Amino acid sequence: MRQIIQSFKTGETTLEELPAPRVSRGTLLIRTSHSLVSLGTEKMLVEFGKANLIQKAKQQPDKVKMVLDKIKSDGLLPTLETVFNKLGQPLPLGYCNVGFVEAVGEGVSGFSVGDRVASNGPHAEYVCVPQNLVAKIPENVSQEEGAFTVISAIGLQGIRLCNPTFGETIVVLGLGLIGLLTAQMLLANGCRVIGIDIDESKCAIAEKWGVIVINPAKGGDSVKEVLNETANIGADGVIITASAKGNVIISDAAKMSRKRGRIILVGVIGLDISRADFYEKELTFQVSCSYGPGRYDEDYEQKGQDYPLPFVRWTEKRNFEAVLQSISQGRLKVKELITDHCDLGDFQNIYGSIGASKSVASILVYPASDPNTPDGSNFNTLKLLDKKFSNSKGILGLIGAGNFAQMTMLPALKRSNAQLKYIASSGGLSGTQLAKKFGVTHSTTDYKVILQDSEVDAILVTTRHDSHARFVIEALNSGKHVFVEKPLAINFEELEKIITVLNQEETKGSLMVGFNRRFSPHIQAIKSHLGVSPGPMNIVATMNAGSIPANVWVHDMNVGGGRIIGEACHYLDLCVFLTGSAITEICINALGENPQINADNASILVKFKNGSNAVINYFANGSKAYSKERLEVYSNERTFVMDNFRKTSGFGASGFKDVSSKLDKGHQSQFDRYIEFLQKGGEPLIKKSEIINVSKAALASIESLKTRSWISVD
Repeated sequence: MRQIIQSFKTGETTLEELPAPRVSRGTLLIRTSHSLVSLGTEKMLVEFGKANLIQKAKQQPDKVKMVLDKIKSDGLLPTLETVFNKLGQPLPLGYCNVGFVEAVGEGVSGFSVGDRVASNGPHAEYVCVPQNLVAKIPENVSQEEGAFTVISAIGLQGIRLCNPTFGETIVVLGLGLIGLLTAQMLLANGCRVIGIDIDESKCAIAEKWGVIVINPAKGGDSVKEVLNETANIGADGVIITASAKGNVIISDAAKMSRKRGRIILVGVIGLDISRADFYEKELTFQVSCSYGPGRYDEDYEQKGQDYPLPFVRWTEKRNFEAVLQSISQGRLKVKELITDHCDLGDFQNIYGSIGASKSVASILVYPASDPNTPDGSNFNTLKLLDKKFSNSKGILGLIGAGNFAQMTMLPALKRSNAQLKYIASSGGLSGTQLAKKFGVTHSTTDYKVILQDSEVDAILVTTRHDSHARFVIEALNSGKHVFVEKPLAINFEELEKIITVLNQEETKGSLMVGFNRRFSPHIQAIKSHLGVSPGPMNIVATMNAGSIPANVWVHDMNVGGGRIIGEACHYLDLCVFLTGSAITEICINALGENPQINADNASILVKFKNGSNAVINYFANGSKAYSKERLEVYSNERTFVMDNFRKTSGFGASGFKDVSSKLDKGHQSQFDRYIEFLQKGGEPLIKKSEIINVSKAALASIESLKTRSWISVD
């Protein structure tokens, strides 16, 4: 299938060939027939992509501060690599999609194959969209009209926040597409509408509907004209749908408002607000968030948990439905706003000159059918390179194409000369871009293709944590070796299922978890000096992990398992490696009087079979200027100190040579040795018993947090 994407690195807008997404739980697979180009939003994205680095930095000063902080903690070169990789990630354009339901995911109700639907899917021939972002199109509404659903909902949400009553005067500042739709809906609501724009053609459209129009380009003063139209009272409400960098618009909005008026921002403008303008009139100002309640709430959008109607009357989906009902009843007329049509293959007719476009609404038209239909062999898998793998060993298939795969795993595998045949991603876009960048021959959205390919020796798993166990079990049952990024499992039930499969006689593949710290040259140097059986020791480890917003998925115990399970496990494994002994008991104490089970400020106490003790401090409240990781090992009158995988020193350790290096947490060494293991065989890099022991200990730490007691690790 084909999809329009924008590159922030090169500024190019391209039509890419991608594998089609697969329907998943809670989603609908939709074959697109039309999509509407949001000229305002997409123009900003395209122009931002074309800007140089300095111009991009000026537009995002908050991101510049983040980059400077990262330079302090990680160094210049790693930070630059992160920035350029981020800019290299493709952005799918579009959010006003209509089409036909091709498949209905598990757990979805109210939809059937063949239904005509509107959604916020991108400009792509097939889209996979969560059910709460999809609405059925009424029979008397055409596909073209349905394409206005989502963009109209943006204006409608602004109206709902303004809360106009019958007969009130509302100003719409900016008569682009959203502004014109907003004006129309306000008229349908019984309001007196004043529209302001410098484009005479858009003013003419609004005036035809009965909007009082003001064009400042003709020399008039828009504030004075609004006051004249309202007998010097001022507007009851102002909805700003314009896009501008300066602060004139917000100032004018305040000046044209009546006392205790309402100002709603839907567009993007400067917000250097004059206190005097707002203070004297006791004005209310509010920013409208996209399509309505539920937007950016993962529980609502991704998990399908609807808000109860008696308490939240208008969600984003119910706003979609209200727009479609209004079009169906003839109250919202959108066909006359369409200024041009364009076949998908001719997309550059729109995007090539989008910065100078005077169009109101442009409609992309898609082929009636895709030659690679859902039943076709190429629908979910795209071959990018013609390469033979027969008689080769160590052929890899990667499941997951997120940040870790892009920033860490794939660069390391490339340096290891690994042979990758597949990358699987849920939507197809990220996987395909990474496959092209790193020379992977196939991009797929169907991971089962990888499991069924006899040429593939090992599966690499870098998906969200809640799917790790499932992929590990399926891959082992398919006879593959498995490398899974930590954690192995996020609950005991998952772990027991994995152990059962590992202990089956028919399981031939090995299991490796991405515990990379033990492979760092800094840790290898300490271990070499300690020896194989070093006896009891004390270890103090600190991870200055930094804060992550509470709404990030890793904090969700059902998805990410929390940061202790998801990241502190690195140091549980590191301590097992250094002591040469299994963990027997674990206890955790978290910050605060009543810490949550997903706490990320905690001290973990660990006891080992050989009598060793460890304290692992995992803190999210420290300074970014301080080292991210620090390790101290005390053994037989020797002390070893590792500082952020850059410098390691030994005290009282005769013959120990200090280690200094660039940041090296062991990723490269781990992958080098893993590829060698796959190609030449030998003993697994980490013993199965150690993997299970560390995984049990990580899970037991959460039990300790619940019970506030020591937990035995069997």
